[in-house]
Amino acid sequence: MSKVPICRCEEITEDEIRQAIEEGACTVNGVKKRTGAGMGLCQGRTCRKLIARMIEQHYEMKPGEVESSTVRAPVRPVKVDTFLCQCEPPEKNTNGDGR
Repeated sequence: MSKVPICRCEEITEDEIRQAIEEGACTVNGVKKRTGAGMGLCQGRTCRKLIARMIEQHYEMKPGEVESSTVRAPVRPVKVDTFLCQCEPPEKNTNGDGR
């Protein structure tokens, strides 16, 4: 068993990738759907080529034959204040009747 991390962002190991491939994943997106590899902060920029190479080896494909995966822009943290309304706070009730 190999506990070598392939997708560091999602902590997916080589064994998990190999299992997904043995269960029929023949594209990087197929592995991504089965394991979550490539869905972390880097969006597969670190692990995509390793996963493609593992698929090529398993299915005895030539380099570059594996269908490329979908790539999204990296996620960046956003402060909650960005989403808050910038309007005036509601007026406080000063008449004492609770309304």
